[in-house]
Amino acid sequence: MKLQRQYLLDKIRTALGRSRIVALLGPRQAGKTSLARIIAAEQGGALFDLEDPTDVNRLSAPKLALEKLTGLIVLDEFQLMPVLAPILRVLADRDPLPARFLILGSASPDLLKTSSETLAGRVEFIEIGGFTLDETSSATQVRLWQRGGFPLSYLAADDAASHQWRTDFIRTFLERDIRRFGVNTQPEPLRRLWQMLAHLHGGISNGSEIGRSLGESNQTVRRHLDILTNAFMIRQLPPWFENLGKRLVRHPKVYVRDTGLLHALLGLATPAAIEGHPKCGASWEGFCIEQILRRSDDRQAWFWATHSGAELDLLLLRNGRKIGFEFKYSDAPRTTKSMHSAVESLELERLIVVHPGEACYPLTEKIQIASLSETLRELGTQ
Repeated sequence: MKLQRQYLLDKIRTALGRSRIVALLGPRQAGKTSLARIIAAEQGGALFDLEDPTDVNRLSAPKLALEKLTGLIVLDEFQLMPVLAPILRVLADRDPLPARFLILGSASPDLLKTSSETLAGRVEFIEIGGFTLDETSSATQVRLWQRGGFPLSYLAADDAASHQWRTDFIRTFLERDIRRFGVNTQPEPLRRLWQMLAHLHGGISNGSEIGRSLGESNQTVRRHLDILTNAFMIRQLPPWFENLGKRLVRHPKVYVRDTGLLHALLGLATPAAIEGHPKCGASWEGFCIEQILRRSDDRQAWFWATHSGAELDLLLLRNGRKIGFEFKYSDAPRTTKSMHSAVESLELERLIVVHPGEACYPLTEKIQIASLSETLRELGTQ
């Protein structure tokens, strides 16, 4: 089975039409290379895989090798050759411009700080992850939630094969991939933190408390947490600050971004195991948040919580309007005091309660029940 990722393909084409360099960033095995090959076949040019020794040899004199090429030049796993960044800056400034560049990377600009600073003002960033519900269809919601969006996990022959792939991915990421980002750290402390974050998934992240539990300094925990965040493994959702006259929670919430990896870290290999686990509701929450933020701007996303107990799972600011989201793993969610408090305190235009079923109906004038697929469709049209 091969899934068409039309939304991402159109987004890449649009970016290449207006920017001299486009960086396609996301975790390894998320499908960046497949997308780049489709675009390269359409536009012509050359593709360099910087994990392939043959292609690395072709770039032994990089400026000479690249300056004579035309069309679209794709550089896969760009973070392996940061020396290319200043050369791309020179080549992208040519006028007329004979070639545009599509660079693929498995780390965020924060982790690849030198390269991103060198190309500042010349590069447009596009972040991708694994498959989304838009791409797989609402009928596959349980499978996507359980296995996660990494193509080889989602498309595996059965649940056991998918779980094994994710287990192997975690080990390879810790033992090999993280060093390729130029990060000097041992895999075991990172593994212990990642597993702890899986058990904390959907909860408040406090570096000092985590450090005490792991027997590590707050500084070490924060450095390792930033590594996992910048490698697209963890999301830190910031709190919303506003002078509401309330004592607000000021630490971020933390999520394992891919629920397939979350379930592997928790040792959950089947839908029955997930539904019977105490983190089931938090897993559903994280799954919905990732799906929604792939359709929205994650720089305009927060959670809200007060020390008195009122909270909101997700707050989006869209065109100046505040939209709230709660995620309930229930067939028939009901309104709560916390929901009413969020609507009033945050002056929400509306609050959407996303549940795993297909039913959509209003609870109050501003609070409505909706399926995840309907929520994504509505966000896509705004």
